[in-house]
Amino acid sequence: MPTKSKTPAPVTANQSVSDAFATIMRHNFDYLLSWEKAARSWEDIEGVHQFRVTLRRMRSALSLFRKAIPKSARSYWSDELRWVAGELGLARDLDVFISEGLSTVARDLHLGGSQGLLRLAEARRAQAYEEQVCVMLDSERYRRFKEDFPVWFENRQWESDEPGKKKLKQLSMDIVAFSRKLMDKQERKVLAAGSPVDRYDSKKMHSLRIECKKLRYAAEFFRPLFMGMDTFISHMKGLQDLLGLMNDVAVMRQLLDDLLADEADHEILIYAGGLIGWRTCDYHHMLDQFDAYWEEFIEAKHPWWKKSALVHATS
Repeated sequence: MPTKSKTPAPVTANQSVSDAFATIMRHNFDYLLSWEKAARSWEDIEGVHQFRVTLRRMRSALSLFRKAIPKSARSYWSDELRWVAGELGLARDLDVFISEGLSTVARDLHLGGSQGLLRLAEARRAQAYEEQVCVMLDSERYRRFKEDFPVWFENRQWESDEPGKKKLKQLSMDIVAFSRKLMDKQERKVLAAGSPVDRYDSKKMHSLRIECKKLRYAAEFFRPLFMGMDTFISHMKGLQDLLGLMNDVAVMRQLLDDLLADEADHEILIYAGGLIGWRTCDYHHMLDQFDAYWEEFIEAKHPWWKKSALVHATS
């Protein structure tokens, strides 16, 4: 079983944008494959989790580097990464529901029906792994993805995809200068999404969550370049945890609609209602801390602009 790793892609300050992008893709693709076997089973739910997070990280890289990578070069791979991640979605949602939703609340929510709901969720999860996850991993489309995607980034085919003079200039740009502009731009997107946000508007809060995740991924990509990036990331944790819990509650509602569509057991239905109420209450209690989390984020120092924070270029 592979182990979780927080080691970032070995991007160095002497790389071009094209070099760094290829390095990020290679690092994450190798990590993805290391979790492929584990993703076939829920015996260790980290399998699907790490697999899916890595796919999202690569999709974010395609989006974040869009100023340099032509749309014609990245759109196909973005679609393929989205497809693979989508086939893992239900299995992951059920893993979280069982391990964090049901298990956490069961100790305190003293109602009948918990075991019945657990059995329904486990049966649905087994079906999702068998009929979606494993079918996808054994499919011809996934086999082609595994074969063709590394050829794309190892050969840097985006450079020969008629990117135009402007894109070529960006691709040959120093990664440090590029990363500073990219971090600033993505932070502005977070600020634009979060500064006027109505915290009770689920759509706007979801948009803030997406922009925060992209900024977090960008900070992780460029960690090897700037000292202090871990501290910056830590100042985002409270905000991301809150937005993550919001998403978990929304996903739980959708899962229960699916699981209980034909359910007639009164105790299970009552327990499900209690579960939603409990987790929603948790979220609203955490929502009271939004201003504090937001203030912590906007006051965080930007290590990517401190000259003293730049890590020396290595070969």
